[in-house]
Amino acid sequence: MAGRAQRSAAGPAPGLPLLLLPPPPLVLLLLAAAAALIRTGDGQNLVTEDVTVVEGDVATISCRVKNSDDSVIQLLNPNRQTIYFRDFRPLKDSRFQLVNFSNSELRVSLTNVSISDEGRYFCQLYTDPPQEIYTTITVLVPPRNLVIDIQKEIAVEGEEIELNCTAMASRPATTIRWFKGNKELTGKSEVEQWSDMYTVTSQLLLKVGREDDGVPVICLVDHPAVKDLQTQRYLEVMYKPQVRVSQNYPVQGLTREGEPLELSCAAFGKPQPTDMRWLRVDDEMPQHVVVSGSNLLISNLNKTDNGTYRCEASNAVGKSHADYMLFVYDTTATTEPAVHDSRAGEEGAIRSVDHAVVGGVVAVVVFAMLCLLIILGRYFARHKGTYFTHEAKGADDAADADTAIINAEGGQNNSEEKKEYFI
Repeated sequence: MAGRAQRSAAGPAPGLPLLLLPPPPLVLLLLAAAAALIRTGDGQNLVTEDVTVVEGDVATISCRVKNSDDSVIQLLNPNRQTIYFRDFRPLKDSRFQLVNFSNSELRVSLTNVSISDEGRYFCQLYTDPPQEIYTTITVLVPPRNLVIDIQKEIAVEGEEIELNCTAMASRPATTIRWFKGNKELTGKSEVEQWSDMYTVTSQLLLKVGREDDGVPVICLVDHPAVKDLQTQRYLEVMYKPQVRVSQNYPVQGLTREGEPLELSCAAFGKPQPTDMRWLRVDDEMPQHVVVSGSNLLISNLNKTDNGTYRCEASNAVGKSHADYMLFVYDTTATTEPAVHDSRAGEEGAIRSVDHAVVGGVVAVVVFAMLCLLIILGRYFARHKGTYFTHEAKGADDAADADTAIINAEGGQNNSEEKKEYFI
């Protein structure tokens, strides 16, 4: 345009007439629009991105220009104070440092970011008129403290205890998750806001059992400012004893007359059981039974020893027991019980009872069949009868009926007996 202006001032080109006609209105409008585009920096665009930073970390603000024409770039804070004008920093805050400056970019870092630094920062490009765009700095604050409070330090099996986990002074509000070992549980959370900060408390109600003793309960925080933030408490659960009776001798064998029997009792609980004793259920303990601590010994078994022997153990929580049913076999017994445990004697007794019942039923059936045969024999014998017919001797030769009757009556005493047998 400058070249064109100089040529116009020197005069028209040779051979061309000088036209002094006024431009039409449409041409004036087009020229005005072109001038406006030139003043606003045609093709120049400011680009920036929002910044999210954790409190205490470094935030980097970048103002970039596309299709630069060497216009001045400026960065302003939320109060519209100039942080950097080109590569010069008017603001007396040493936390702002120049990272990069060129015709197309102004990049500034802000160290040790705090909540007060949050807000909109403006990138300006000095064209005519100036261009402006803003970027937002968001400051995240991780929880200051994470604490688990437990209602009872030591719980008893079957109790329901309350645990509370508190995450203090975070921004935004945190999410609390509960785990018992590797299993996630569900709690109930409450959020309190103090100024720009949030305190979250989550409550967990947990019914404990003996399997929970020594298991960690974990409070885990989900928050964009922190990873793997958690705390935990180990459960301490008291429970009554678990009792188990085992047969030491004979090892997986039949308990026969004349042979010894040794049983042992083991009990585990929290606290550890201190009182253990043997007794015979529904009967007195035989005098020849020897009890030594957790062991029971019968040196010479006999049928009178049959019964249920119980081991009892107790602690501060409660009392438990385990039973052993003893059945003494004859010395000729060869069939062994299928399983040898605290119920082996009971199973042997049941097998013997089953065999006796079957034998008894067979004997009753045989006896009933014999009785039935005897009764039927006697019945048929009683129905075996003798029948007599008296026929007058010579009656067949009588001339008429009267003569035959007279002959028959006279000859009754002398007639021979004719017998018929019916079976």
